[in-house]
Amino acid sequence: MPLLTPGARAILLAFSASSALFTSSSVLAQTSPPQGADSSSTAASAALPTVSVTADGYTDSKFKATQTQVNKSSTPLSETPQSISVVTRAMMDRQQAVSLADALENVPGVVAQQYGRRGWDDLIIRGQVASDSLYLDGLRTSARNRVAEQLFGLQQVEVLKGPGSLLYGLVMPGGLVNMVSKRPQGSDFANVDVTVGSHDFYQSTVDLNKSLSENGKQAFRINGLISNSNDATDYVWFKNRYIAPSLSLDLGARTDFTILTSYQERNYVRQQGLALSGAVTSNINGPVPRSLFVGEPGARPYAANQTRIGYSLTHRFDDGWTLNNNLRYQQSQMSGQLVSSNNLSSTSRILTRSGTDQTFEGQTVTIDTNLQRSFHTALGKHELTLGTDYLNTREDTITYSNCSVASLNVYSPVYGASINCAATPSTNTSTSVRDTGLYARDKIDFAERWQLLVGLRHDTASTYSLNRRNGVYTDNPASATTGSAALMVEMLRGVRPYISYATSFYPNSGTDVSGGTFKPETGKQWEAGVKFDLNEGRTNLNVAVFDLRRRNVLVSDPNNNGFSIAVGEQRSQGGEISIASDFKNGLSLNAGYSYTAAIVTDDGGQRSTTVGQWLDNVPRHNFTTSARYRFAGELSGWELNGGVHGQSMMRTNGYTLPGYVLTDVGVAYNADRWRAALNVKNVFNTEHYAGGLSKSVALGDDRTVMLTLGYRY
Repeated sequence: MPLLTPGARAILLAFSASSALFTSSSVLAQTSPPQGADSSSTAASAALPTVSVTADGYTDSKFKATQTQVNKSSTPLSETPQSISVVTRAMMDRQQAVSLADALENVPGVVAQQYGRRGWDDLIIRGQVASDSLYLDGLRTSARNRVAEQLFGLQQVEVLKGPGSLLYGLVMPGGLVNMVSKRPQGSDFANVDVTVGSHDFYQSTVDLNKSLSENGKQAFRINGLISNSNDATDYVWFKNRYIAPSLSLDLGARTDFTILTSYQERNYVRQQGLALSGAVTSNINGPVPRSLFVGEPGARPYAANQTRIGYSLTHRFDDGWTLNNNLRYQQSQMSGQLVSSNNLSSTSRILTRSGTDQTFEGQTVTIDTNLQRSFHTALGKHELTLGTDYLNTREDTITYSNCSVASLNVYSPVYGASINCAATPSTNTSTSVRDTGLYARDKIDFAERWQLLVGLRHDTASTYSLNRRNGVYTDNPASATTGSAALMVEMLRGVRPYISYATSFYPNSGTDVSGGTFKPETGKQWEAGVKFDLNEGRTNLNVAVFDLRRRNVLVSDPNNNGFSIAVGEQRSQGGEISIASDFKNGLSLNAGYSYTAAIVTDDGGQRSTTVGQWLDNVPRHNFTTSARYRFAGELSGWELNGGVHGQSMMRTNGYTLPGYVLTDVGVAYNADRWRAALNVKNVFNTEHYAGGLSKSVALGDDRTVMLTLGYRY
């Protein structure tokens, strides 16, 4: 597969021309740009919440890109009455994280990759599925997440817990993940890394930044990645290609404008886990090897590509208002075949299988515009945000399900079976989601120590679906008003208790047995907590408890197989505690613990009731710790890092998966120009399961070793 398609080459050519044009127009450069801070600077790190570290920043006097707002606000997270965690670029680099799931291991209350290494980003936040609640630079990626995100192109990953409809529109109530792209900086640099690791992992990355004006505000940056690897499972492999050019323009001291683009290709064989018998439950023939591939090596590998182009604009008016405008167009395609497990025969050796052929093609346009201003009234200081956003996303799906595949002897596998699908697809649909939202938020600081945060939003949405098999067209319009309110007080210096309430709205798609459309899903959450900002900002400790309810959840129709009804309710209750601290002696620590009780409270009157049943793949207990120690004196440049994370047992699809504890260790050396890092994940090679489906279980990662050599210029 070539590294660049014609679309990707067109992006590079356009940027080359733009760079040349704007280099010759450097008369626009300002000699006194507004002072900002890169998201990796030391100043910015003090404002980050839990799961944050101080990254190495650039120390010259050149222009620094304005710090990206978290939750569309510049308020420090220690003063924000909401649970928000941030994983920085520095933490991802030192842990040698390669996937979004790797980054999210640092966030308590989040379960990631519960369906294993299938090539998509799967996650659960506070007991509720949030796989489609992914945002990039504050904009929804698409209605359905198909192509896994490329972590190397991100500056940081933000996890907002609880309903986020106020500022982000159509999202699940558990929370959302907002990813922040790397952006051009004012100083020239070039970073090149080569990584080798277990299972024939080979990766090369490059991160180049070039200032195009004297003050550095006009700059070009390009990130690129090539990686190939095999897997602990036989016949499974992955190939990734990624390139992300970005360009910032100097349009004056009051305006920041950045063009952001990216293109990625992913080619892989989907890892489908193992059948339950011999993996989770006992088998009279003994355990099934964890390296067993239940699919067919001859199946068509998954091939995915995704192109993005957009911009970020900020303009500061003379009267104190600030305009933020972000836009992105995204196009993605994915196609491939999978072979999945069904049932074992009476001898517990022969596994029946079925095949699926999938093709997805989609386009998404997202726009967000808001105005912000601070002012004083008799009530106190206000920080007002008024905004509107628009989402238009379409996905075409063609699926051939229940393709016939010969059975497999799981103890003596012989491959080479053909995958035979029907002549006509079982699914051939085109689904579009359109939403326009209006929102307003006001943060009021009053009586010196009190803060009131209130907001309202109104959405007008519609889901359009065309079934190309029978020509049936459905339109499901929906609208809702959602909002949030929170009260926080600084009882003591750096100690701020708070209480908050928030609601969410998400349209359901599809029809019931009579062809009727579903009412939209709604969510609500109460949260109370305390945020501690101690040791002059070097230590942040957050404690929170919550009660979250999700209504109109689609559940199986008890009277009509293959259809759904929207009457269910799910409830998550629990608490979280997290801490991030820099001890100023070279040691830094990040840790967190969560307790989540997520159950079904209304199953719509199923024949076999599920009320009180645990939600799938949600452990009650989850914890994570990560530490780094940087040596001084004669050992300056050396650092040790490591962590321990794990979870308790969890129930899924009627069976139980055991809990586990994993240990990671690493060592690194940083010189003026060179860097070397060695990390061992799951040091003790603990066998564990990431999650489960109805007839198969997803494997967790075994021990992996990664060595990186890097050059900095």
